[in-house]
Amino acid sequence: MKNSFLITACLFLFSHVLIAAEVDTALTYSKSMNKNIKAVVIKPDSYKTGKRYPVVYLLHGAGGNYAEWVKKVPGIKNLADQYQFIVVCPDGNVTSWYFDSPVDPEWKYETYVAKELVSYIDEHYKTIAEKKGRAITGLSMGGHGALYLAIKHQDVYGAVGSMSGGVDIKPFPNGWNISKRLGPEDEFPERWKQNSVIDMIYRIKPGSLAIAIECGTEDFFYKMNVRLHDELSYNNIPHDFTTRPGVHNWDYWANAIKFQSVFLSNYFNAKP
Repeated sequence: MKNSFLITACLFLFSHVLIAAEVDTALTYSKSMNKNIKAVVIKPDSYKTGKRYPVVYLLHGAGGNYAEWVKKVPGIKNLADQYQFIVVCPDGNVTSWYFDSPVDPEWKYETYVAKELVSYIDEHYKTIAEKKGRAITGLSMGGHGALYLAIKHQDVYGAVGSMSGGVDIKPFPNGWNISKRLGPEDEFPERWKQNSVIDMIYRIKPGSLAIAIECGTEDFFYKMNVRLHDELSYNNIPHDFTTRPGVHNWDYWANAIKFQSVFLSNYFNAKP
């Protein structure tokens, strides 16, 4: 009896390992930048059943790359299983800020993430290939990037989140290579304003995006996130805004992505 129980237990555990989330490294091609770019793709445990899945695009911060999320927070594989969505982690090339740079034509990461990568994922994976099946979120630079891309491409994404997002770039004229992407702030102040999320609220169409913003209360981006919340509220744009103790680090983001996943899953599963 004891041996029979052990065999059964081992088979049970082995079967669960077999159906756990699967991590791919996809080699995608950007026509706009004429180069191959890697992306992590996490497929939920039930992927082989034949159904189609919503997709969460998860952006890294400045200094990161496509593999950073899955290395720093391996638990996102469990979130893909728990909420039954595909997770795609693009590469934003360290400090792209997910702009199409008007200064350097080799940096077109808005076009890549919002168009080229989305097309690739829809062609190669079993996705719900419509706005209702797509969401985007990210941390820091990626929090800015997620909001920036979702606001500019409201036909592509239906929901957007931001964790510790750098939602106003104007106070950092010398920070994170932003001037290399947009030109110096003192020479192109209007360009910097046009590409700051906090100044793009007017572009949000009523009811077009489900929005969830959060930031730690000790984060150096906290005050600008509060201002973004205030601006959204003033303009009667529905959104979730969450703060909790925390700084600008992976401990905070590893926890924050759990709350983001609940929000995005609720969006995917909401009845029309």
